[in-house]
Amino acid sequence: MSRALILDHPDIRRFTTIWTDTLRGGASSLVNTNKLVRFYEGTTGLKTGSTNEAGYCVAATAERDGMELIAVIMKGATSAQRFEDAKTLLDYGFANYTLKTVVPEAPLPSVPVRLGVKESVQTVLDESARTLLVKKAESGALTQSVSVVSCADAPVAAGDVLGTLTVSAEGRVVAEIPLLAGEDAARLTLAQTFLRLLRRACLG
Repeated sequence: MSRALILDHPDIRRFTTIWTDTLRGGASSLVNTNKLVRFYEGTTGLKTGSTNEAGYCVAATAERDGMELIAVIMKGATSAQRFEDAKTLLDYGFANYTLKTVVPEAPLPSVPVRLGVKESVQTVLDESARTLLVKKAESGALTQSVSVVSCADAPVAAGDVLGTLTVSAEGRVVAEIPLLAGEDAARLTLAQTFLRLLRRACLG
């Protein structure tokens, strides 16, 4: 739920990062119950709560160097302990993980198009999936492999999945990023097919 909230409603940070505020022209004051906002670097929110049955809980979010993490603590023994536990989890995440933007090591292949007005289309990396969360110890030793379909049937639309760029670390698959058609390729009409065959016959 926390992840969906910060992804789909990023403006929530404008409110969850406020430590204190006032109402009614300063007559009333509000203090954020999430003490991490004041005492933990990069805190962006998010929500505290407590009941007798659930104990002290917090969904804590923090961002450093463009990487945002979520730590969820449930049934904390005390209010202070939930924040300490959240800090421990966040510290571990920031110390051991980093974001890595995948850049293809070699030019991506084009894919032949059967009965298309274009004989091939260029593949491109899915931009929405190229940023990976990886272990810092593995970030410098990532390897890539590319696989694409042998041929695509027209019509091909830009964005159609035509293959995969696989990212691995020490033989373990870290991510499989879709390779997409970077352009449209409409299907040949009968007249265009005839002209293509005629042209090939003449060149042959």
